[in-house]
Amino acid sequence: MALLGVVFLLPFLWMLSASFKPETDVFKYPIEWIPRTWRAGFNYESVWFGKANFALYYWNSIKVTLLTTLLSVVVSSMAAYGFTKIHFRGRNTLFAIVLATYMIPSEATLVPLFIMFRSAGLYDTHLGLILLGGFSVLGTFLLRQFFASLSDEYIESAQIDGGGHIRIFTSILLPLVRPAIATYAILRFIWTWNDFQTPLVFLNSKSLFTLQLGMNAFADRNGAFYSLIMAASVSAIVPLLIIFIVGQKQVIDGIAMGGVKG
Repeated sequence: MALLGVVFLLPFLWMLSASFKPETDVFKYPIEWIPRTWRAGFNYESVWFGKANFALYYWNSIKVTLLTTLLSVVVSSMAAYGFTKIHFRGRNTLFAIVLATYMIPSEATLVPLFIMFRSAGLYDTHLGLILLGGFSVLGTFLLRQFFASLSDEYIESAQIDGGGHIRIFTSILLPLVRPAIATYAILRFIWTWNDFQTPLVFLNSKSLFTLQLGMNAFADRNGAFYSLIMAASVSAIVPLLIIFIVGQKQVIDGIAMGGVKG
């Protein structure tokens, strides 16, 4: 497993090494994993403070990703609670319909969504992107499985004490499924941060571009300078590494929580 892990890490290590090299040393063979000449200052300074607006794209992605993740976690957890702990007629049928929408390819809904959002004045806005990513069938399904594993005795005890659904949801059940919510939040963050298709379709103004669109424009502008592209790529994955390192314990706890019953 360790050897296999090294194999998977090699592309990242090459990218990291190339981001510190002068352009003439990037494709030297055999590969110089440790650069003989360090040019990190020039490469990263050109990326962040050059004419490519990389810092603006970075900020746009952070803003959109954080708000989308927050909205998606709130909506998905509330929906999961409703589908498991609130009894109403047609609950299972409604959930089946919601789940069936996940089977529709996202490409098939792009045109209707584009027309709807343009008519609503949400085209070419960050709010439109946030709303698009804030409602997740997969998130509702994943969190529903965790809520379903919780005993209804928690709710019955709280109702005896006069607690309503809002208090039960926020004060009792949410702390119990915190590892699951953290796991989904990390996954939602990664999916949104790496999303290229949605911003490509729903954004037009360059000042609103997220990092994925900005990286594409940056590569077009600096196509012959791989050292700069690698420096931009390393910068782009730093938030993903941070969010995973910080939340890896919650991910492990969430997996264990979903695999152990009783």
